[in-house]
Amino acid sequence: MTARVFCAIDTPDLDQSIQLVRNLSAVPLHFKLGLEFFTAQGLAGVEKIRAVAGDRAEIFLDLKLHDIPNTVVGAVSSALCGKPQFLTIHASGGAAMMKAAVAAAEKKTKILAVTVLTNLDDNDLSAIGQATPAADQVLRLARLAQDSGVDGIVCSPHEIKILRQNLGRNFLLVVPGIRPSGSAQGDQKRTMTPKEALDLGASYLVIGRPITAAADPLAAAKTILDMK
Repeated sequence: MTARVFCAIDTPDLDQSIQLVRNLSAVPLHFKLGLEFFTAQGLAGVEKIRAVAGDRAEIFLDLKLHDIPNTVVGAVSSALCGKPQFLTIHASGGAAMMKAAVAAAEKKTKILAVTVLTNLDDNDLSAIGQATPAADQVLRLARLAQDSGVDGIVCSPHEIKILRQNLGRNFLLVVPGIRPSGSAQGDQKRTMTPKEALDLGASYLVIGRPITAAADPLAAAKTILDMK
């Protein structure tokens, strides 16, 4: 597996994050910085992680922006100061919001639209009044995102096959909910192993706790990257 994995840094602690990134620098990983980290450390923290990660590592700023178009434009413009290669918005914000985000990005970062969070299943979607099954809702939002000009989407591994069939090979599919064999599922409900997801056509995998919560994160990352 060649440099197609984002390690999710989901902690507000800057020193802990820097140490983790430094420890993982021996393997070809990219890094996802989520809301926990960004809320605590802001763009200054992003810059520090980038400095430690080095030029080979891509930074995925996972903010899941969801607001009126004008507000999202301002947020995207501000986020560009951190020079992320990827930035997330919510597809459920609608076409106008997604188009505004793409325009604000000015091709300086790839905009990814989040479809249905991987901790939600059909029962959860029904409870909040969204269409089910989850795969149908993901495809609906993914088509809207593609038509709105985003570079790709974030989806669970269970939707990769149907999305590839409907959206083509070039649309980016960034896939969380990845659990190596034997890993705890945690709060994820729609999961798959790294090999299964890549074989189906995932562009990138997002893997957090199976690496970051391991007794030896570097060894865990090496095991995942060595999977055939």
